[in-house]
Amino acid sequence: MEVVTPAHVVLLASPGAGNFLPVAELVRRIVTHRAGLFTATLVTYTNFSSANHASCLASLPPSVSTAALPEVPLDGLPPDARTETRIFTVVKRSLPHFRALLRSLLASSPAGVAAFVTDFLGPWTLEVARELGVPGYVFSTSNLMTLCSMLHNPEIDRATRCEFRDLMEPVRLPGCVPLHGADLLDSVQDRTDPAYALTVELGRKLLLADGFIVNTFDAMEHETLAAFKKLSDKGLYPPAYAVGPFVRTSSSDEDFAKHSNYLSWLDEQPERSVLYVCFGSAGTLSTKQTAELAAGLEASGQRFVWVVRFPSDTDRSASFFGSGRGDDPVSYLPEGFVERTKGIGLCVSCWVPQLEILNHHSVGGFLSHCGWNSTLEAVAAGVPTLVWPLYAEQCDTPSVIRIPRASLRQHNIITLRI
Repeated sequence: MEVVTPAHVVLLASPGAGNFLPVAELVRRIVTHRAGLFTATLVTYTNFSSANHASCLASLPPSVSTAALPEVPLDGLPPDARTETRIFTVVKRSLPHFRALLRSLLASSPAGVAAFVTDFLGPWTLEVARELGVPGYVFSTSNLMTLCSMLHNPEIDRATRCEFRDLMEPVRLPGCVPLHGADLLDSVQDRTDPAYALTVELGRKLLLADGFIVNTFDAMEHETLAAFKKLSDKGLYPPAYAVGPFVRTSSSDEDFAKHSNYLSWLDEQPERSVLYVCFGSAGTLSTKQTAELAAGLEASGQRFVWVVRFPSDTDRSASFFGSGRGDDPVSYLPEGFVERTKGIGLCVSCWVPQLEILNHHSVGGFLSHCGWNSTLEAVAAGVPTLVWPLYAEQCDTPSVIRIPRASLRQHNIITLRI
């Protein structure tokens, strides 16, 4: 009987739960879909790593090895540099370390490296893969419409001189509803900000991919997938493969055990009576917004579970790299709010087992930032979603930027304009 040497795949995950968790799920599926045919190495960045990353990495199958690129300095970046600028700078400054690692894996793996996959924040690494003769793919951890907007940014940059938010004509992406320029990514709304040039450069580097692996599915983005395929068939873009939705089946046993008391509270609530309020791992409200949300929840008399984060009056994604603070964000809520809502509301600091909460029988609605992971998890759980977009591709009008309005209504997603 012939012994088959497993093909080896290398994947690279950028910082942030919205990028890291889907890449971890992709590598899990690669090695388990046809057991024994693939092994993999999941590469992360030491910069911005977190305890949650370590917990997830520890739960991967034995056929997945892990590696971390050494920390790189962020010298020269201003203290108020945008999140995108910090991430892209880390990616670019880590390229020599990534090149050395990929060379090492090529030399040590019995079958070499069959393919390299980066998430869509790290396409500069595709140049290294091409240099070393490894097929390179981009994994879009968001939807295809977001990927289309990233690919289209360089064209807008070449054709216009005004700010994107001041574009006179609507932006038309393949198979998508027309967009206002202000609906595009935050990082392209100011040409003078370093994040602008980096985001436009990212759009050009994405074209180095041999293909796009997208965490989406036909029922959610049928028109966009069909239109994108026509362009790919003409050679304008690499092909896109819809492989989603990637929705984890459960939180890790360790995380679940630490937070099981929240689920016990939900067990005591009536069917579909609780509003789950969470703005993802990075979403951050201002001080005023936090107070207004608290006032609204209290006045409504609605049962709720609120995942509270530290407010920020300057950055809507201030929690992206962690707060670094030792106090409790719940202490920043209006005085007496927790006591007055005791019994009908539960305020939680920073983390909960979201999958279990969304699938709990007592949860009837989700107030969300509309991050793609949260969107897919809510759709899979059948929970109606009220959207409060905050940053990145969530945009100011997620019913436009993400998926067509008819599809939003079909999947119980409602936009809240703030």
